[in-house]
Amino acid sequence: MTDNRFLRAAVEGVVRTPLLIVLIVLVIGVQVATDSFFGWQNIRGILQDSAVIAIVAIPVAMLLIAGYIDLSVGSSLALGGVVASLVMDKGAGQPAVAIVLAILAGAVVGLVNAVIITVLGLNSFITTLGTLTAVRGVAQLISPTPRNNFGDQFGLLGVGTVAGVPLSVWIAVLLLIVAGIFLSLTPTGRHVYAVGVNRQAAYLSGVPVRRLPFALFVLSGAMSGFAGTIVAARLNSAPAGQLGAGFELVVLTAVLLGGVALTGGEGTIFGVVVGVLFYGALNNSLVLLGVTTFWQAVASGLALVAAIGLSALTHVLRMRLATARARKLVALAA
Repeated sequence: MTDNRFLRAAVEGVVRTPLLIVLIVLVIGVQVATDSFFGWQNIRGILQDSAVIAIVAIPVAMLLIAGYIDLSVGSSLALGGVVASLVMDKGAGQPAVAIVLAILAGAVVGLVNAVIITVLGLNSFITTLGTLTAVRGVAQLISPTPRNNFGDQFGLLGVGTVAGVPLSVWIAVLLLIVAGIFLSLTPTGRHVYAVGVNRQAAYLSGVPVRRLPFALFVLSGAMSGFAGTIVAARLNSAPAGQLGAGFELVVLTAVLLGGVALTGGEGTIFGVVVGVLFYGALNNSLVLLGVTTFWQAVASGLALVAAIGLSALTHVLRMRLATARARKLVALAA
């Protein structure tokens, strides 16, 4: 009996965070092979890259949990970076103004998505696929040539440190903590899951099934715009055509690897953290191992496929565990 209980707990633990085990094996293996993974400069680079992904992954994960998807985050990031670069061109603007306007620009993209999807009722995949292309075009129209030299104060957002840790990492950690508390400890956070599990049942229970995803789409755009300022500040440049290109697939891969279900209703911020760190560690490991750029692209694509497969597998395993638990309760009651 005790053995069965231990085995069941072990299986449930692996099902909930299987990627954490893979991540540990990966970093130990790369450290043994290269003897350079655990160097602070390397860890710092992984955290800095992961911070931008995490900031955008938070609202994207919440939207997936609620049963929606946002593919426009890469272009919203580019628009935010371009708007900030216009304000800070040649170091003539104020960093606070640049950041606020970049967030507002991203929020406008999110607002357009929200109106089309939650008010007009169009599919979120198709809608955000369209805004992905349109917003990229807008960014290129308002800044056809890359701007740079934004000044030291703005640059601190991208390369500044606090206690030796990049400022962007502190920001990401703070946002992840707030998001984790929101999803797990507040009634509105639980409503996000309810909408994703069964929208009709959530509506009948009094959950705001339109206002909630509406707000999440606006939040997704705003966070993407903010992430654009961090990337522009780090690069000291904002090329509209390249900034955030393909970033939506990076975020989606990290979120799905972290256990957020494409079908909605499942996922945690802790899982998102693990998924983001795994994606960052995987890319860094490929570089340390001397893998060519082409094979790195292949690995990223396979990671996305694995993420979708893992999402489906964990969903099936959880359903089987729930069914087995229900059968046991019925047997005990009989």
